[in-house]
This record gives sequence, structure tokens and C-alpha cells, in this order.
Amino acid sequence: MKLVLSILACCISLLNVSGKSVTPPDSTLSAAIKPGAERIEAYLPLIKGKRLGIFANQTTTVGNVHLVDTLRKLGLDIRVIFGPEHGFRGTADAGEKVGNYTDEETGIRVVSLYGSKRRPSADDMKDVDILIFDIQDVGVRFYTYISSLEEFMNAAFEAGKPLLLLDRPNPNGHYVDGPVLDRKYKSFVGMQPVPVVYGMTIAEYAMMIAGEKWLSEKANARYAYYQTAKNSVDTPFHFQIIKCANYTHKSRYELPVKPSPNLPNLQSIYLYPSTCFFEGTTLSEGRGTSKPFQVFGDPSLPKNLYAFTPNPNEGAKKSKHYGKVCYGWDLSGSIDAVAKKVNDQLQVKWIIEAYKLFPAKDKFFILPKSGKMEESFFNKLAGNNELWQQIRDNVPESEIRKSWEPKLKEFKSIRKKYLLYADF
Repeated sequence: MKLVLSILACCISLLNVSGKSVTPPDSTLSAAIKPGAERIEAYLPLIKGKRLGIFANQTTTVGNVHLVDTLRKLGLDIRVIFGPEHGFRGTADAGEKVGNYTDEETGIRVVSLYGSKRRPSADDMKDVDILIFDIQDVGVRFYTYISSLEEFMNAAFEAGKPLLLLDRPNPNGHYVDGPVLDRKYKSFVGMQPVPVVYGMTIAEYAMMIAGEKWLSEKANARYAYYQTAKNSVDTPFHFQIIKCANYTHKSRYELPVKPSPNLPNLQSIYLYPSTCFFEGTTLSEGRGTSKPFQVFGDPSLPKNLYAFTPNPNEGAKKSKHYGKVCYGWDLSGSIDAVAKKVNDQLQVKWIIEAYKLFPAKDKFFILPKSGKMEESFFNKLAGNNELWQQIRDNVPESEIRKSWEPKLKEFKSIRKKYLLYADF
């Protein structure tokens, strides 16, 4: 037994965060990448004999087996599962509220954190010794899993529950770009002053929001305490990260499981940071097609453009222009071709071009019930009240990009402090 433990100790490389620790992504490294969840030898000794609560969805896998099933087969006691946007099984529409239920496959209670509440309550966690977070992110500010992470960290730290975060590669982790969020436009699609593409894994992001004191006052105080707190048999860690193996920010990582219904492949994931802005406009962003976020258009655009017809499907039961022929753009292609189009940048040129061709300019952006553009969903995505005005005023793309630079520079210096892997 001592020999086995010794071997395990040599194999384990994990980070206890109470201590310190532009070209298309390189596809040659992806075969060797091992997400944190697959490094069971690193964290099994820490959670054995404990009652667990797991924040999970369909991406929470060990190989092709769900982490929940993997841990149950190892005899671990899972008391509750927490689910994010799209639900624990990942089939709900974007923005669709999901209720609590008992999972049919496991018989475990599932508490939705994208329904009536966004964080676990004290009652949800009362029978839990250790909380685990393991969800595949795509590295984009308005993809809500990092907002769920923040709320989960607040709940865990405030309650003094040890939190184990199993890291996963970021498929958009090879660049940083876009406007940095102005906190006046904070929402669940953007909670912190980060750019649209922030170039960090979910564990690096977690370290940043804790290290920069961006959590609640009580959670920040608890995290400060964790810097000097001693571990014990009862509490083997306070906030622990299990790193990915063989990952760098130059790595290309093709997700084995789609992270949400409308990001079915790497092409959609690469284009999502740029084309998701169409969600704040009257144009279809490709929901209800086989190429979501790879095509965009509107019935009123010129008929000589690319034509497509969106229709309801799983994960896009309701959206824009269903059953109508839309005219617009098709950005799809091979992974390399799409990566070349993105060119490690937030491509604002596509929305600029669409606005120029759109006939009814006053109807391009979707207004909220108040009628005030400053309260619009587009501004929540942009994180400011400037981008839509720049588009309206025909500001050149180069000038728009230049306006992002001061805040981007500030963010990049913050980001560097929390990187766990070699940078691009």
C-alpha cells in the first residue's frame, strides 16, 4: 500500500490555490490532452468517504462515461447534482428555465441553478462535505457557465464548503480580444470586467475572480482566510484545482461532447464569439439550422446572398424567422478554414457588413420593452453602450478595435497572473 501511495504521489500534479502556483491553435497536441476529471488518481484520495455535491452537465465525462457514473462505480457518495443553463443533460433551449427533479438514470436529486435561482442554498448543501465543479466552458464572456461558476464559488466559500474544480481545456483559449465589460452592463451574460474572449481555462478564470476579489464580500473574506488555513483529515483542502495534463494555450482541443445544443462542433465554437452578437439583432444567428452561429441572415436582406431557412429543432424550439427564407452569410467550412476566417480576433466586420445592407436600420437592433437601447440585450453582449453606436455611425473596424485597446491591455496584465499553462 505504501508503494502504491508513493507512486500516486509521484504522478499527482495538482494545484492547491492557497499557494502560488497568434496563430490557429496547434492540432498536434490535442491527442495527449487529459482534462482534470480524467486524472482520477490526483483527486480520488481527497474525496473518498465524503458526501459530494457535483455541478455537472453532459460534458462532465471521464472518457465516454459521465463523471457521476464513474464516481458512483468507485463507491463514492453523491448526494446532489447541480445543473447549469441547458440543464444537467444539456438538452434545454438557451435561456430556458429548468426546474428541480430526480435524475431517472441515477436517482440523484438534481437542483437547477438556471431556473428560480442561480446558486445553491444552504439547504441544498446541508448534506454535502465537498462540492465539485466540472463543466466544459468555451472561453467566451457571454457563455453563462463562467457566471454559474462565480455563483457556485460564492455559495461554496460563503458556506465554508471545500470546492474541488476539475479543469478542462478552453477551445478558444489561444487568443484574447473584444471589448472589456463595463460593470454598468453587468448581467448573467457578463458579470466581470473581462473581454469577450478572455483566453483562460475555467480554473484559471476561477483563480482570477477569487484573486482579484471579484466575488461577494463574504466569499472574498473566506478566500483570504484560505491562504493561511491549515488542512486536516476532515478538510483535506479548501479550494483545490486539478489541472489538465499536456495542455497549453496553443493547443487545439476538439470537444468530445457538444457543450450546448447550438455549439455542435469546433466551427460553431470558433465563430460563436463574433456571431453571437446577432442574438441582439433581428437577424437569425443560425439557430434552427444544422450550422448554428456559422450562418446568419434575415428575410429582408438582398436575395443574392446565401439562403437558409431556420426551423425548430432540439435546443432551438423557439427562435427568429422560423419557416422563413433568410438571406445572409455562410461562414462554415473545415476547422482550419473557419480558424483562418476568425484569425484569432473578434470579427466585428460581419455585423458591420450586415448592418450596412439591412434596409430598416432602426429595426436592426432589438429594443427592450423600455425602448431604451442602453438596456438592450445587444449591450449586455457587448458589455458597453458604445459598440452599437459605432456600428450605427459607420465607424471603421480599425477604429472600433482601437477603442478596445486600453482596457484590453489592463486585462491582459491581470490574466497573466493566473495562468496555469504555457501561453500562446
